[in-house]
Amino acid sequence: MATATPEADQTPPSSANGPLTAATRNSSDYTAQPGPELTVVVPTLNERANVPLLVERLAEALDGIDWEVVFVDDNSKDGTMQVVRELAGANRRVRGIHRIFRRGLSGACLEGMLSSSAPIVAVMDADLQHDETCLSEMFRLIRNGDTDLVVATRYDTGGSATEGFGDVRARGSKLAIQLAKSLLKVDMSDPMSGFFMLRHEVVDAVAPRLSQQGFKILLDIVASSRAPLRIKEIPYRFRQRLHGESKLDATVVLEYLGLLVAKLSGDLVSTRFLAFGMTGSAGVIVHLAVLRLLLLNGLSFTPAQTGAMLTAMTFNYTVNNALTYRDRRRTGWRFFTGLAMFAGLCSFGLAAGVGISSVFYQSEPRWWLAGLAGAAVGSIWNYVTNSAITWRAR
Repeated sequence: MATATPEADQTPPSSANGPLTAATRNSSDYTAQPGPELTVVVPTLNERANVPLLVERLAEALDGIDWEVVFVDDNSKDGTMQVVRELAGANRRVRGIHRIFRRGLSGACLEGMLSSSAPIVAVMDADLQHDETCLSEMFRLIRNGDTDLVVATRYDTGGSATEGFGDVRARGSKLAIQLAKSLLKVDMSDPMSGFFMLRHEVVDAVAPRLSQQGFKILLDIVASSRAPLRIKEIPYRFRQRLHGESKLDATVVLEYLGLLVAKLSGDLVSTRFLAFGMTGSAGVIVHLAVLRLLLLNGLSFTPAQTGAMLTAMTFNYTVNNALTYRDRRRTGWRFFTGLAMFAGLCSFGLAAGVGISSVFYQSEPRWWLAGLAGAAVGSIWNYVTNSAITWRAR
């Protein structure tokens, strides 16, 4: 008869520093490696076809440099993030950040740069219009120690934008550059460039003052820096897009104008608040137009005013959801619950504005002053509460 033997001791062996784990048992096989010298941040939105090509080009252009690329994807619908994951699984130089409830090129660039531990970071587009062969020279200029920021410019001697721009975009780009130079006193030939490299310490210093919206983070960085930056520019030829579609649309113009106002005001007026106010102003026009139309069609004032107010409120909410808070956009059923919250919060703002304007009118009976006071209080209330509740950051 077989005799029972005691069970083997299941307690893991110990060392002087405590129980041995898989990690400590294999520690002799683990060799610590320093992080990369350079992180290239690439914001993406539906760039599936371009991502593998860009990684190949970076590998060739950055030979001899310890680099990594971080793709920051705004929840693309074409499977861009899946391609990034597949590449990252086979190549340690590739990383990805998948953003679900956040949108916007500037915010994506900032998030990618802050995720890096490299002393030098670069930003470029995924559409292959930026010349990746410039990166090694940009890296050399910064590593030499006498430069904080290197900008690849389309508008200096040797550079060109004619191949990648149509006539309308070329004229718009030059107008935007002139506005930046004259209003913000930015001394660069191409402050609208989306292709640049800088020291990580510069990013850390300006990050709290940067806008999360918009497309022009370079201009924001330069205008937000409290210390003068040592800037150099190198020319490059802006190429045609190979795959996919451009993300530039009419909202880019509004965001750019908002950025100019924000920086001119010392960030007292944010881009988002300006967009919220502009939407509200358009809502007033919608309100008056609908009210007039309903009155002309025989409705009495009370139902006509009710219909006009509801129409204007729905207009304001829809436009703000699409543009002002595009990075926090509410969709599906959340669109309708957001509309209900917006209406409730704005009703409080209306009451507050009426109360304040009444107080002003009693102390100083000037209708326009009382009206402006009430409008200002109502607008600030609506903006602050809706930012915190209806479109709160997730």
